[in-house]
Amino acid sequence: MSLRSHLAAARRVVVKVGSSSLTTAEGGIDPDRVSALVDALAAVRARDAEVVLVSSGAIAAGLAPLALARRPRDLATQQAAASVGQGLLVHRYTEEFARHGLAVGQVLLTVDDVTRRSHYRNAYRTFAKLLEMGVLPIVNENDTVATTEIRFGDNDRLAALVAHLVHADLLVLLSDVDGLYDGNPEHDGTSLLTDVASDDDLAGVSIGRTGSAGIGTGGMQTKVEAARIATGAGIPVVLTSAAQAAAALAGDDVGTVFHPTGKRRPTRLLWLAHATEGKGRVHLDDGAVHALVERRASLLPAGITDVTGTFVAGDPVDLVDARGAVVARGLVNYDSAELPGLLGKSTRDLARELGSSYEREVVHRDDLVVLR
Repeated sequence: MSLRSHLAAARRVVVKVGSSSLTTAEGGIDPDRVSALVDALAAVRARDAEVVLVSSGAIAAGLAPLALARRPRDLATQQAAASVGQGLLVHRYTEEFARHGLAVGQVLLTVDDVTRRSHYRNAYRTFAKLLEMGVLPIVNENDTVATTEIRFGDNDRLAALVAHLVHADLLVLLSDVDGLYDGNPEHDGTSLLTDVASDDDLAGVSIGRTGSAGIGTGGMQTKVEAARIATGAGIPVVLTSAAQAAAALAGDDVGTVFHPTGKRRPTRLLWLAHATEGKGRVHLDDGAVHALVERRASLLPAGITDVTGTFVAGDPVDLVDARGAVVARGLVNYDSAELPGLLGKSTRDLARELGSSYEREVVHRDDLVVLR
């Protein structure tokens, strides 16, 4: 069975749709686009598969009612637009899915919900119960309460993390372009990449940064990053246009398929790699880098050359090599104020000098993910 045929048989599918695929040029909800998307998702449900929809569009839907010509730049106005638009968006989905006899449930997530383990478990239980009850969850970032410092910023990465959270068999990213091209698709001579089996297939591919029409935040770069997150956790990804949603979900030869490149990671390692940022940096010598990367060993004080930033025990920190490149991220067992006095010393010496409580790793290998 080909990969595309296998995808058509997926039992649990996460679909992400961007703002520009749901709204008019003026920023209001486009009823025809929403109806077409709902029809495609209802067809998946009709074959007894489960669907989770990650939908952008709340801010975009709030533009017209607030007489805003384009997406605002400041966070406060974005949040006001999201507050107005989210209700309009979910109301439209509720009406459209009701045509197919399907109920929907709104799930608004913040970064905390996928970075704090207790929140993550609660989110999983909510999704599991909704799906068990036959409800189609509609997910969005909680733009109204997210802060500049603590937010996803785009729903592509959120969709990849949700796909992992709900143990999805497939992630479909819908946009306003029909797949990943080896250059600007508006220029002559560019070709659609139908399959991406590894990062080697992306060599020489020019990936832009911006979304279209000033409506969304996610360009092709964020979609490729989302595909890397999902495929690295063993989940195949299809990237195509919203107009081709039905064909993609039926396993037709449309868009770009990203093949799984890894196995499902433990949840805590996925959120550590992709849903956290280091609170500080721990600089390593070459021996420590080799031990972490090649032997998957724990980080000990003897291999640390410097510490920068302020953090407390339990925070995520970036582990960097002599050139300053991040090689891993882990949950640190010491406060930043404690570490300078421990550098270069063995745990045996520290236990003898300071007591047995210092005979522990700086970062345990079970709390560490290699990033290169």
